[in-house]
Amino acid sequence: MTIQDLPLINACLNGLATVFLTLGFMFIKKGNKIAHRNCMISAFVTSAVFLTCYLIYHFNTGSTKFLEPAWFKPIYLTILITHIILAVVILPLIFMTFSRALKERFEQHKKIAKWTWPLWMYVSITGVLIYLLLYQIFPQSQLPQQPVAEQVATE
Repeated sequence: MTIQDLPLINACLNGLATVFLTLGFMFIKKGNKIAHRNCMISAFVTSAVFLTCYLIYHFNTGSTKFLEPAWFKPIYLTILITHIILAVVILPLIFMTFSRALKERFEQHKKIAKWTWPLWMYVSITGVLIYLLLYQIFPQSQLPQQPVAEQVATE
């Protein structure tokens, strides 16, 4: 495995988180609290591994800009910007939701989970979509920007 394998691994981790989130939702709707808890913990761990791999990849390689096709760039940027904003917003929501569940404050957990779950789903699904757009559907031919590690070393 090389650093160049991480985008695919990240997409797979996002996809797996989506599966766990979906199953967790289905289980709680059926009243299976144990299966729900296990799926949500699995989604959390999967997302944490994703975030670690994502940071390692971008610290070492920089970012890839979407240039072509130009007609699709505004659509891509809309997806990317909403994904990034909600990825930042979702982090404290996930921690609050988990905290309330761990403290068995289930009514408060449910109140915040109704916001956390759909936002987390959106971030997970758009993470896979961004990978597909950037690396599979419209692979970008330009070289990535200078890695963060090199930027820090030269400053």
